[in-house]
Amino acid sequence: MLLTITYNGKNTQELGYLLHKNPDRPQEFELNCGKAYVFYPEVSDERTTAALLLNTDPLDLARGKVGSRDGGLFDYVNDRPYASTSFLSTAIVRIFGTAMNGRCDKRQELADTPIDLTATLYSLRDSGDTELAQELFAPLGYTVTAKRTLLDEKFPEWGDSPYIDLTISGKVKLADMLNHIYVLIPVFDKQKHYYIDEEEIQKLLSHGEGWLAEHPSREKITRRYFYSRKGYARKVLDILLADEVDENAEAEENTAEKEARTPLNTQRLEAVKNAVLACGASSVIDLGCGECRLTSLLLTEPQIKNITACDVSVSVLEKAAKRLHLDTMNPHKKAKLTLMQASLTYRDSRFNGFDCACAVEVIEHIEPMRIPAFERSVFEFAAPKTVIITTPNREYNENYTHMEENALRHGDHRFEWTRTEFREWTEHICQKFGYSCRISGIGDTDEKLGTPTQMGVFTKNG
Repeated sequence: MLLTITYNGKNTQELGYLLHKNPDRPQEFELNCGKAYVFYPEVSDERTTAALLLNTDPLDLARGKVGSRDGGLFDYVNDRPYASTSFLSTAIVRIFGTAMNGRCDKRQELADTPIDLTATLYSLRDSGDTELAQELFAPLGYTVTAKRTLLDEKFPEWGDSPYIDLTISGKVKLADMLNHIYVLIPVFDKQKHYYIDEEEIQKLLSHGEGWLAEHPSREKITRRYFYSRKGYARKVLDILLADEVDENAEAEENTAEKEARTPLNTQRLEAVKNAVLACGASSVIDLGCGECRLTSLLLTEPQIKNITACDVSVSVLEKAAKRLHLDTMNPHKKAKLTLMQASLTYRDSRFNGFDCACAVEVIEHIEPMRIPAFERSVFEFAAPKTVIITTPNREYNENYTHMEENALRHGDHRFEWTRTEFREWTEHICQKFGYSCRISGIGDTDEKLGTPTQMGVFTKNG
């Protein structure tokens, strides 16, 4: 398996800095499936090429160490040792992982700049689908060339080979190109040599960040990536769809052709903001803040003197900081704001002392067995005067025609409560922790199914 990456331009030897691999020193890497080698077949000021060669051990594959199919002829007669498959994807992330993350201490400015790059993947299996390479890579801005040969030159009647040598070129960041290749190799092959679990969902979302959601073939990419795990594909597509709706909510409001009704996300945030102001809070903690959309609203309110936005994910907080333009924020607003990494299911003294705590569309992302820990963390230990919780109403899902029966609204939801289940939970909270609760609905009302979102405003007794 062979991948080459060529940098054309000036001072192209700096490709070595970007890949963190010295052009003057070939390197060898031990992998589970064999050995990988990185070397530079050409180096000059105007053109430098790096090559990643993966040499798998066919006997290791047949013995069942990786990629085996429990014996049989396939283990001995197959294309796994030479075709570009998920073995190569694994080698890319193992050997070029730092470059994929876009980090380069010595040439960070170059790593952040689109440059003239060409990559060639050899023996990539597309099974004769002549349009697949163009469909996958062209929307990402690449010029695409696929070269196919006869299956056997001595027997031309056998037809074309199911493999192509694929070349893509364009002005692109190296990190983006590596992530595109990493994700799309298994889309061609549809087989993976390792066991797929739910961690693969986050892996795809991470490496597809910034491009997969907008790709016109995102559904095809996702389904082929999870060819043997259709449930995982559905979860990823649900997440991508939810993110798209969330990110475009504000833009939809400002377009002349927007729908007559206000998007649900906007209604939800307005309802929570109004509840915060109505309770008289001047200090608020936004639990599971995500990209800080609620925090952004509250920062504009003179009543709010102090707001802390917390999330378990550091990367999400980094995105939030960019979305809020924290580096150029008005000093008065910036003085109000604190971003904090924390888990909602652990007691944390930093949660203490706030007038109000908000958890907007958060609780349904917590494993049911961890809900008691969340309850104690928020209602017993932090114990703010007011707690505002919003969560989906599962009954209302019948109105979403695109959803399968008994499906949840978001791929990361662990559960969704009916109105009765939510009311019973709020009664349990009030009885155990000394609160009273007012329940209301958010969004269009269905006489039979209620509203899409249900909100509980808890007030500490005494």
